[in-house]
Amino acid sequence: MTNTNAPHAPTLDLSRPALRPPTLRAMSAAVALALSAGTSQFALAQQAAAAGADAALPEVVVTAGNDQQTPTEKTGSYTVRKSNSATKMDMSLRETPQSVSVVTRAKMDDFKLDNINEVLAGTTGVTVEKVETDRTYYTARGFDITNFQFDGVGIPMVFGNQNGDLDTALYDRIEVVRGANGLMSSTGNPSATVNFLRKRPTYDFQAAAGVSYASWNTRRIDADVSGALNSEGTVAARVVVAHQDGDSYLDRYQPSKNVFYGVIEANLSNDTLLTLGYSYQKNDGKGAMWGALPLYYSNGAPTNYGVGASTSADWSFWNSEDQRAFVELNHRFNDDWQWKTTLARNAQINDSKLFYVYGTPDQATGTGLFSYPSQYHSDNKQTLLDSYVTGKYSLGGRRHDLTFGASWSRSTLDDVSHYGQGIGTPLTETTALDGSYPEPDFNASTDGSSYVSKRKTLYAATRLNLAHDLKLLLGANYTDAKTTGVAYGVSQDTSASKTTPYAGLVYDLNKNLSAYASYTQIFNPQNQTDINGATLKPVEGKSYELGLKSEFFNRRLNASAALFRVDQNNSAEQAGYVGAKAYYRGINAHSEGLELELSGEMAKGLQGSVGYTVMTIKDDNGNSVKTYVPKKTLRMAATYQIPQFEKLKVGASINWQGATSYTQTPTITTVQEAYALLNLMARYDINKQVSISANLNNVTNKKYISSLYWSQGYYGAPINGSVAVNWKY
Repeated sequence: MTNTNAPHAPTLDLSRPALRPPTLRAMSAAVALALSAGTSQFALAQQAAAAGADAALPEVVVTAGNDQQTPTEKTGSYTVRKSNSATKMDMSLRETPQSVSVVTRAKMDDFKLDNINEVLAGTTGVTVEKVETDRTYYTARGFDITNFQFDGVGIPMVFGNQNGDLDTALYDRIEVVRGANGLMSSTGNPSATVNFLRKRPTYDFQAAAGVSYASWNTRRIDADVSGALNSEGTVAARVVVAHQDGDSYLDRYQPSKNVFYGVIEANLSNDTLLTLGYSYQKNDGKGAMWGALPLYYSNGAPTNYGVGASTSADWSFWNSEDQRAFVELNHRFNDDWQWKTTLARNAQINDSKLFYVYGTPDQATGTGLFSYPSQYHSDNKQTLLDSYVTGKYSLGGRRHDLTFGASWSRSTLDDVSHYGQGIGTPLTETTALDGSYPEPDFNASTDGSSYVSKRKTLYAATRLNLAHDLKLLLGANYTDAKTTGVAYGVSQDTSASKTTPYAGLVYDLNKNLSAYASYTQIFNPQNQTDINGATLKPVEGKSYELGLKSEFFNRRLNASAALFRVDQNNSAEQAGYVGAKAYYRGINAHSEGLELELSGEMAKGLQGSVGYTVMTIKDDNGNSVKTYVPKKTLRMAATYQIPQFEKLKVGASINWQGATSYTQTPTITTVQEAYALLNLMARYDINKQVSISANLNNVTNKKYISSLYWSQGYYGAPINGSVAVNWKY
């Protein structure tokens, strides 16, 4: 659903008092000591064992012209040794002057993270705002995440939300670069960039399949087959399929999805690799929610419904399709230089009949609610082209890194809303929640959008090897963005362009510890309009980051601590309605905080990740804003291969967040207290090919509101579990 004028869009209040935690500097100092002292001693204690393990590792052979890094499905690790998501230059996480979190294939499989919401909910510094069953927003460092990439290529999501249930079966890993990433993205946004790294073909034959059964009669089957297609081993392909359906803890909601991914690569020569890929996902959401539950009564008392309460009607549905096709050409000129070009074509289609409930109920009578049925269709198509060259050069007796390139994109959106008869019909709490509202004729009125957005980007960056232990990263990004068309009666004609600089410095304090600093500017065109119908000016600002990074055991364990500050001007926040259409205002917001993260092999047989974030978000007057964003979060996950029972792996994860709130009226505030979700897993390998696993989520059966991003909300899933049988060859 991409209708930004939907009647349930929130009005954000800026009157909450400022939060001023006094311990931010003390915490950062403590982290510096911990990384430079305590972890160094731990590393020395296990260095001999680590060296022995490294010596036993097999040699990794990279095919010519292919800049794909070692797949995480081959490592079983919770971290990676290299990443190019921030700069398009392969660097270790310690060499990258920004915070980078990686969710590997092993972690996704261990905790059965089958969709992107589950992945990001356990990622350091990221909050998943599930506002409806089939529409989700994501935030980091206090701001919406609007930069999403596939294999490093992408453009910001125009509306900043994900429709449907994006499956993770086709991804080897998901990397999250926190902070403004305007260097390699078409725009800079101070939250984060999420990069989806797809699985690639293997030249040795391999196959895997799994079946699972979960709570609410949820059934899933998936398969993954890969191998060479010719005897010479120069052409290989991979196919991934998945199907999932069942019921839900929510009344009347029955989600299902089908996933297909196929990719083929051909070594045209020793130096040239051609890759073609296509993915398709179909989500059907019978009984889907548009909007959510009222959170307070007219007397100010909070509502308290059953965990499965839903405002959907019996006839409601929300279906979506996501298709992505891409062609890549990698060419290696020599050992130092290579060129990569990607052409992609994406299409997202939404069809729905939905029932929205608005108003404020009376606690005694249950009256005060009203109906809003609508039928909606949207068709969003994107064409993307990205081409860049990366390599090394000599200057001043030292070797340096360079990358430069250009990208172009064209996006079209055509959508239409057919509003149903009976808008404004009075409802009681009972009739609003029992699904009995009859399906109307959707011919009361019609409105919609049709517009085109184009972006052109030039970018370049170099990493200067100033000294053996000192690296300076300099870069710039020029973006020109233009939009033409109309959205719900409002002109979308706008254009903006700007050059944003980037600078990062990394200094190696010793063999295992580095200090870094980075700076970048923010530029992000917007499509929201103000009360007069004028499109808001682009978001502009600055992002700063200062931190420490450590790596141990040949990069199998990574640790980081980062202090960040973001100054963002003219960010769109909803300010009210003109009739049923939302209008926005630009506000200035500033966030600052501390992020700590540890990921990888913590001891023999122990893989894990730990991430902690604390921050403040204020306006120009020092008042706390975006109070729906938790100011403190803790993400922990670990698995242990029991030495006495080598075939048994057990694990646990905890996702904790501090209190959040939403100011409904000057005298009424909805509060979600701090809560933690505990998840458990166990897997037993019957033999080398077959394993069985079990997962249990929300073990304590905690009841909580999934998001206070809007004035409405619904409850998260109660205790639930799954069992699975997996086979591999």
